[in-house]
Amino acid sequence: MYSFSNRVRYSEVNSEKELTLPSLLDYLQDCCTFESEDFGVGVDYLAKEQVAWILSSWEIKVYRYPQMGQHIKVSTWPYAFRGFYGYRNFCIEGEDGEKFAEANSVWVFMDTEKIRPARVSERMQEVYIPEIRDEIPGEWADRKISLPDEAVQKSVEKEPVRVSRFYIDTNHHMNNGKYILVAEEYLPENFKTESIRVEYKKAAVIGNMLYPEVYEQQNGVTIVLADEQKVPYAIMQFRGK
Repeated sequence: MYSFSNRVRYSEVNSEKELTLPSLLDYLQDCCTFESEDFGVGVDYLAKEQVAWILSSWEIKVYRYPQMGQHIKVSTWPYAFRGFYGYRNFCIEGEDGEKFAEANSVWVFMDTEKIRPARVSERMQEVYIPEIRDEIPGEWADRKISLPDEAVQKSVEKEPVRVSRFYIDTNHHMNNGKYILVAEEYLPENFKTESIRVEYKKAAVIGNMLYPEVYEQQNGVTIVLADEQKVPYAIMQFRGK
């Protein structure tokens, strides 16, 4: 297990002094990135070897949002490799051990020169030794997200959003967390996310236009950010109050 500790900053909270969902996702991403950097297989190594870990999907369960100023510990650990897939868990907890959030994720190991998935290298398997512990207990959904039946529930299309420089990360793609940042604008007022599933279908780059489609359901909202031909970049399923 790899962990780092931090304190929730004012710049990371909402009007209720709670950590925002995009900031929570940033902590998860930061944790596995710090692990890679500390183990010598970080951003520069990946660029040199022309490989990358691309997030395919994750499911995040939020039990309680940390408050401004609270001390938190963010942890992550890999638990399996299968072909070109890597499986990783995350946990955010307080000083007293209270669990604020847990997550399960699926990653694809990519050959960035050939732009196609590749079998996870021996080097990666040497560095990321799967924990003896298995996947976090509990019910976790499949990585694929099915859209609501349009015959029953029609989607509402929103104004397109341009991918700006602010959204781009070191892979020169739209950062995983920024899709959620965009999608949150289409949630009902006072909606509080208790869990979110995200399936990343293809990477958006600077200048692309995102065409949002919103499906409101009884117990949540499904949001698709797609291209002009309605091919999804990402599908997000929010569950909450």
